[in-house]
Amino acid sequence: MVTPKRQPYTFDRVARISFSILGIIAALYLLDALKGVLLPFIVACLIAYMLEPIVKWNMRVFHIKSRFLPVIFTLLEACLIISIFSILFFPYLVSEAAQMAVMLKTYASSKIDIPFISGPIHDFLKENLDFDSISRLFTPEEWKEIIKTTLSSSWNFLSSGLAFVIGAVSWLVVILYVLFIMLDYERIMLSFRQLVPYPHRRQIFQIGRDIEHSMNRYFRNQFYISMIVGVLFAIGFIIVGLPMGIVLGLFIGILNMVPYLQLISLPVTAILCLVSTASTGVDFWLIFWECMAVYIIVQCIQDLFLTPRIMGKAMGLNPAIILLSLSIWGALLGFLGLIIALPLTTLILSYYNIYIIERYARKEVELAESDPLDG
Repeated sequence: MVTPKRQPYTFDRVARISFSILGIIAALYLLDALKGVLLPFIVACLIAYMLEPIVKWNMRVFHIKSRFLPVIFTLLEACLIISIFSILFFPYLVSEAAQMAVMLKTYASSKIDIPFISGPIHDFLKENLDFDSISRLFTPEEWKEIIKTTLSSSWNFLSSGLAFVIGAVSWLVVILYVLFIMLDYERIMLSFRQLVPYPHRRQIFQIGRDIEHSMNRYFRNQFYISMIVGVLFAIGFIIVGLPMGIVLGLFIGILNMVPYLQLISLPVTAILCLVSTASTGVDFWLIFWECMAVYIIVQCIQDLFLTPRIMGKAMGLNPAIILLSLSIWGALLGFLGLIIALPLTTLILSYYNIYIIERYARKEVELAESDPLDG
């Protein structure tokens, strides 16, 4: 085997490496400085990206070549689905919230004895969690009081809540972003491709295809999987009889958008089991292990059926690499980092594969062919 010669570190090469590192640092700094402005735009891009197949479907069904009407139909369909879900879900939420308020008050004032769980655990929860205040948050009267206090306060509210108002307006801009991006989706994608200089298009387009393939398998398909997983969890918790089962199940579905993040719902599930035991007298370990069975069954359905059928092959990233990338980009860019963590990680790996591994392999082959006496 011929070992390729290393390129000498000339002044030109060192300068290029230095400028590349400075460019990456400047890009990260710029992203961090503008993440508040970029976050609504990126969220709108993701929404438009996930709704694009429905737009294409509407174009095929109605035989319309223009995108305007299919985009409007898609947005109306999405609003209709959200409205139906809200009409069906919010009455249940109000009822469950009132019931949960009663359960929390009962747990805060009762003493229960659960086998294999020591009393100091209950004391720790009651000392560190104000169940009376939490229970009041679940009552409609408290919701009305918060709205009344917000509306009755005049200048004080305006001065103290100015940042909140600006933040709310910025999120309303997301709707406009989504509309404009969906209307010119194909033109925007073409414009991005034309911005790449012609000599570098092969490498850049290859990296872009890798990122697009990764995003297709993650953002859009993971959203579908998360919805199904949330519904399955909600059905399982209803069968078990867990308080706030539907809310917790749908919340776990949202957490499932980020790999393995649904595991943080386990302590919440255990506390709900404790509350249910104190208020209804059901055996804690019975309902707890029934909930764990729901977790195991849904996870098996997700890993053995949903992920292979919807996502196809895995992303090609080791689970440890996925968690590490989420942690690093989340620490650097906050919530924006969690959104773009996997595409950026895929971009870095693709860059490493094209410019380092493949280049090294090509040089190794060239040196082997130029030395016929070798091996």
